[in-house]
Amino acid sequence: SQLTESSKVAINGIGPIRVGMTVKEAENSADIKLIREEIGAHENCSYVKSQTGPSGVEFMVIDDRIARVNIYENPRITTVGGAKIGDTEERIKSLYPGQIEVSPHEYVPGGHYLTFVPKDAQDQQYRVVFETDGKRVTDFRAGRIPEVEYVEGCV
Repeated sequence: SQLTESSKVAINGIGPIRVGMTVKEAENSADIKLIREEIGAHENCSYVKSQTGPSGVEFMVIDDRIARVNIYENPRITTVGGAKIGDTEERIKSLYPGQIEVSPHEYVPGGHYLTFVPKDAQDQQYRVVFETDGKRVTDFRAGRIPEVEYVEGCV
C-alpha cells in the first residue's frame, strides 16, 4: 500500500511504514523515495520525508532505522483513533480515556504535551505525543521510546 493523506498514524508508524524499518524497507513498503533533510540532522540521527507523499509527514531516522513519525501542518492526517491537528485537548482526552498523560510544554507558554500511553504490554515501548498550544493540537508524533519523547528532535 502507499503512503497517502488517508494513511493512519498508529503508535508504531503510519500506513505501511513501521518503526524499526530501514529507510530502504520503508521506501519499498510504501513505494516511495525518501529524501534526507539536512536541517535538524545530528550525528546518527536525521529526518527523511517523501518526495511525492503527503505534506507534513517526516520520519526521524536513527542508525538508518525509522524511530518515529512527525505530523505537522496537515490536519487531514489522523491517528487510527481519529485524532488530528486542530483537535481540542478535550477531544484527545475523550478519544483515549484514561490513557493520556499531560505535561507542560517546554517552549510554548500554557501549552502541553498530551502523551498517549498504550495499555497493551507488547506496546509499552511506543507512545503518541500530541503537542498543544494549551487549547488545540499543533502537531503530533508517534514512535518508540526514547526517540518519540525527544522534545528537540535530533540533538
